[in-house]
Amino acid sequence: MKLNNVPESLPPARSTYRHGDLRRALLDAGVELARDGGPDAVVLREATRRAGVVPNAAYRHFGSRQELLLAVREAALAAAAGAMEKELAVLPCDQPPADFARAQVRAIGTAYLRFAQAEPGLFRTAFVISDEGRGELGPGKGGASSGLDPFELLGKAIDRLVDAGVLDAARRPDAEYLAWSAVHGLALLIIDGPLRGTDAAAIHSLGQRLIDMVERGL
Repeated sequence: MKLNNVPESLPPARSTYRHGDLRRALLDAGVELARDGGPDAVVLREATRRAGVVPNAAYRHFGSRQELLLAVREAALAAAAGAMEKELAVLPCDQPPADFARAQVRAIGTAYLRFAQAEPGLFRTAFVISDEGRGELGPGKGGASSGLDPFELLGKAIDRLVDAGVLDAARRPDAEYLAWSAVHGLALLIIDGPLRGTDAAAIHSLGQRLIDMVERGL
């Protein structure tokens, strides 16, 4: 299912690579594999086939399937963060600080759910835990134009709730984990669970009710 606000930060698909740009072509192929089939579909041999080169040529850029998967994961995280930034960018800035802070939290949650529905394969890949245990988010890992990843964007939005006097500072520590787990859980129910195939309007309404609950419960 394709929705509005599909992230624009992913590279366009390319059927062949330009000389000297094989790494980009392999990453593009990996992103398309993830988009179609999630993290399990990101296979180095298939990426090389799509790029039109022999498998050995790929090892100059990605030493293993795991290295390619981690690079694709960062691209997927950047796309998710880009979707959030796009949602934040259209918020009216002339609101009272408390209303603006609440609107930013809502925008983060709304964009997260939209990204999961529009790009389920990339969503699954963005939050995969690697075999090496490198599943953490952090600066430089999947950031969008701001340089922040989805988790950091959420954290900043919650900080603004504190600054605006909406959230007691004593309740701030680790609040992003509570908000993230709730919205992420609904996203998984929508794309992989019993809510899969539910009418889009009903899903949107349910998502907004969840975000209301999260905002009031922080």
